[in-house]
Amino acid sequence: MKPEMDDRDPRERMVFSAAQLIRRDGVTATGLREVAAHAGAPRGSLQHYFPGGKEQLVNEAVEWAGRYAAGRIDRFVAQLSRPTPGGLFAAMVRQWTDEYRSAGFAGGCPVAAATVDCAESVASTQAAAAAAFASWRRPIARELAAMGVPSRKAGALAILMVSALEGAILMAKAEQSVRPLTTVARELGPYLDSCVEATSGEEVL
Repeated sequence: MKPEMDDRDPRERMVFSAAQLIRRDGVTATGLREVAAHAGAPRGSLQHYFPGGKEQLVNEAVEWAGRYAAGRIDRFVAQLSRPTPGGLFAAMVRQWTDEYRSAGFAGGCPVAAATVDCAESVASTQAAAAAAFASWRRPIARELAAMGVPSRKAGALAILMVSALEGAILMAKAEQSVRPLTTVARELGPYLDSCVEATSGEEVL
């Protein structure tokens, strides 16, 4: 989850920077001064763009992360020569194994970090995190249905996939190893593929 700063305007840079710092340090350890420095923005601009203070900035960073994760689903599917549920989940996992192998285990999911730090104490952040997870699950469920998973099952599998990935990310960071990620992809993939219903004249492989 590390797209370039590119030509984002100052407000977008600050939201992006907040998401990057939260995914590394958590909400509590992420200060407004650090966000401004990471974004290359004057500290005074934070009050201009985020009159609600740190709470508003954190919530917008969480919302950004949800949109980013959702947008990645279409790209993952487009890269699959033969889209399958297991293939989609493997691509979701690969994003993290690639990062951890190339850059180390410092980063995590900003939505998960905000949930752990704030869900019990800040109602607006709890709501933002719930909405972010929902926005991530929707395109997964949509793509699963397009692959032949019954619509009644697709939503539940989307929850399973996101939950399994988030748990594996946490374990990978704790163990400083990609093994939990590669394991969950290998073990869950066949089950996900088995949920595709055979169409007329075809058998599920």
